[in-house]
Amino acid sequence: MIYCVVPKPLADELYSKLVERYENDDNVTVIIDRRDADRRARGSRPTESDLQRRVIRDRRRARVPGDLPPLVDGS
Repeated sequence: MIYCVVPKPLADELYSKLVERYENDDNVTVIIDRRDADRRARGSRPTESDLQRRVIRDRRRARVPGDLPPLVDGS
């Protein structure tokens, strides 16, 4: 399924044209974006309690302790 999302300011101009353009394509649905605000823009800065709750972890594997053996010359 493919969604063709039309922004609100352009809906009057584009919606009917896009619906007509994709009327024979069952994989495409034309919709109008109805969101009022971006979810990520709710709060401009995290609060002090948010910063204390957030934990950033290093997800890389821990290095095996010790040194590597010397390389053997294969020639």
